[in-house]
Formats: sequence, structure tokens, C-alpha cells
Amino acid sequence: MIPESVALAELERDALTEIVNIGVSRAASSLRKMIGDQVTLSVPSIDVVSQRRAARLISEREAAELVAVRQDFSGPFSGRALLIFPESNSLELVRAVTGDELTAQEVVDMEHEALTETGNVILNSCLATMANMLKRSLTMTIPEVLRGNGNTLFEIDEDGEEGLVLFLYIDFAVRKRDIRGYIAMIMDIPSLEVLKELLDEFIARVVGTDG
Repeated sequence: MIPESVALAELERDALTEIVNIGVSRAASSLRKMIGDQVTLSVPSIDVVSQRRAARLISEREAAELVAVRQDFSGPFSGRALLIFPESNSLELVRAVTGDELTAQEVVDMEHEALTETGNVILNSCLATMANMLKRSLTMTIPEVLRGNGNTLFEIDEDGEEGLVLFLYIDFAVRKRDIRGYIAMIMDIPSLEVLKELLDEFIARVVGTDG
């Protein structure tokens, strides 16, 4: 059950979707420079769900093993950001980044570096844009690559306290390739409450005082 204090109202969800879309469009233009080809990224939906639900959502959609790039962030709200791909997509992404000129073995060898770089670009753009538009600043750690299933990535602990996940689907098209991914930000309730307050301030600034 998502506590009332962190459930997003429709206007807050719209504002957050707008902010994240600006972030990923910045990420797309950075990736375009990296790849030298058209990249489109969009975030069609955003939800606040429990870690278990997030793991289930991914497992329902992706039967294969997953690869994720993880960065922790801290500031007025803190947490852990994950950029998640099905494993088959991650190699496709490396091919896109390296321009299809590598052998299969070289693609595998390059995968870690290419994923870290891509994750860094996308997660940094999203988080930096969020922080900027909410008039705050965040500090981020160096990205690392993880592998496993939804339960591993979302660190499901049978007995522990469960965090909440801000779960974003991303449509990720690179040069007519079908690459899909997910961004998830695992946050605790106090962080999500701060995020909700900052979104309300953002909405008030955008709407102005004419209401």
C-alpha cells in the first residue's frame, strides 16, 4: 500500500512526467553526439510503487536476465537510480554506441564501458534536470553495472523495510533499433515526501499566483 503522504496527485504526476521528459530529451541529444545518430527517448508513464511491485512489473515484461546501471544520489531527496535493460538489449545498445564495427567478442568486452557511459548520460540528465527545475542540487556517485533479475536489482529483502520506487518506463529508439529500458529511483518515504513538496512548489511557480 502506498502511503497517502507520497502518492502523487494527477497534477504532480503530470509535472514530474514533464520534468523527466525534459531530462530524457537532454539525454537523447547527448547520446546522439555519442552515437552519431538519431536517438529518441520518451517517458510514457510514471508510477510510485513498492520495491516488490517494481520487481514484479519488470519480471512480467522481461523474461530474460536484466542489466542495470546504478547511481546513488543525495541532496534534499536521496535514493538510488537504476537504468535497466533486458540483457539482449544491452548488447544491441553497445552495437549502436560503437557503430556496428565490432566482432561479437569485442561487443561483449565493450559492454561494461558502453553501459556505464550510457547510464551516466541518461541518469545524470534526468537527475540534474529534476534538481535544476525543482531549484535544488543533487550529488551523484560513480555509476556501476549490476546484473540479475528484478528481485536482485530492487534488493528485495524478505524481512527488511520496503522502500518505494519511482518507476519510469522509457521508450528508447536508436537508429530504428528496438531498445527499451526502464528508469527506477528507489527512495524512502521521507525523500518521496520532499519530492512531492518540491513538485507542489514547482507547480505553484508555473501556475503563478493568478489562481
